[in-house]
Amino acid sequence: MIAIDTNLLIYAHRSATPEHRAARAAIEAALNASGGCGITMPSIAEFFSIVTHPTATGRPSPPEAAVDFLASLRDGGVADLAPGPAFSARLVRLAADLGVTGMRIFDLQIGLCALDGGATELWTHDRGFVKIPGLVIHDPLTEA
Repeated sequence: MIAIDTNLLIYAHRSATPEHRAARAAIEAALNASGGCGITMPSIAEFFSIVTHPTATGRPSPPEAAVDFLASLRDGGVADLAPGPAFSARLVRLAADLGVTGMRIFDLQIGLCALDGGATELWTHDRGFVKIPGLVIHDPLTEA
């Protein structure tokens, strides 16, 4: 299964971004992948926070537009990827083991939640995304 990172969701939602078409195509490809795709709970919250924020680039999306976008993805077959048991303890232990500090904990949270939800890959347009054992990080927007 492929987990879709927040930045791809934002680009696919925001038609004015230069990455819009490529992000929509990447999500479509993930939907058609043999194992399917999903979105982590932290990415859903992060997406909603960013696109509806009053100071969002351009103008903020109305909350209902963000809800509708996420619903359309679920209707298309995107699964919700939830954290597993003892998530918080595993998160901070893994952060310490990997030397993750500061804001990078949020990448780790998304990645660990993706693993818990059954993902083996995470698609993102973030070159610095935290590397997590067992999870392949892939940037579908850099493919020719």
